[in-house]
Amino acid sequence: MSQSVLEVRHLRTLVALRDSGSLVRAAQLLNLTQSALSHQIKLLEDRHGTPLFERKSVPPQFSAVGERLLALADLVLPQIEAAERDLARLVLGQGGQLRIAVECHTCFDWLMPAMDAFRTRWPEVELDIVSGFHADPVGLLHQGRADLAIVSEVDADEVGVDYHPLFGFEIRALLANAHPLVAKPFLTAQDFADQTVITYPVPDEMLDLIRQVLEPAGVRPPRRTTELTVAMLQLVASGRGVAALPLWAVQGYLDRGYVTARPVGAQGLRGELHAASLPQVSAKPYLQDFVSVVRETSFVTLKGVTLL
Repeated sequence: MSQSVLEVRHLRTLVALRDSGSLVRAAQLLNLTQSALSHQIKLLEDRHGTPLFERKSVPPQFSAVGERLLALADLVLPQIEAAERDLARLVLGQGGQLRIAVECHTCFDWLMPAMDAFRTRWPEVELDIVSGFHADPVGLLHQGRADLAIVSEVDADEVGVDYHPLFGFEIRALLANAHPLVAKPFLTAQDFADQTVITYPVPDEMLDLIRQVLEPAGVRPPRRTTELTVAMLQLVASGRGVAALPLWAVQGYLDRGYVTARPVGAQGLRGELHAASLPQVSAKPYLQDFVSVVRETSFVTLKGVTLL
């Protein structure tokens, strides 16, 4: 029998292709160029003499050979990952805690599923969310009150903190379905000038719409705040104002036709999320795995997400 060319990376490539739905997104998920990913797939196809999936189908439709390799991946990869976690436990000891502080109101939409997935991988790690919204979650790291902070910006002047990129996302303007601005393909800063802008009750520098769009244009519209996303959407739907939220946070409401979304600017408005931790925490294998889980689950499940 000839030696197999099959490697773990090939199995991970096929799983990424299945889970992400396209070659472009699979390459991003694996931090590869699309050319490198295509080369891996072609190597397997040449070896087995048949395509692994239908190129023109979206999402990919796998052939019988592709499905067999995916079945192998689903069997083998979890065992490899579990063994790697066990090795880390043997070397560094078991247990630990991961207290998470957040500065964004919508973070829980993706954070809770990621935490659930993490618990099955590291059941001995105590996982908790530091109660309440925090305008300065990085400060809690220095105070010893949190182990991980979710932030929207990397502060280059912050000493003694490691930043781990999570994902980028599109922010859309939200309008009542009958709002006159719905007729526009996208909104500019001036379109907000005579609108009541509904936001969370946070400092302006934490709001991408204000910081990136309105403030540079000198636009200062009337404001209204609310703590709850659902309350914000209800106000928008009833014509009390407009808002701007991550696409992934409101996709369900858009699918039901509750409100209408429009891009902000011709190129769209984008935000980012990063995880911050102190160096001694960054070195812990379970923190590194948590960051990986967040990135992978969010990329696969959330609308409009790209990896940083």
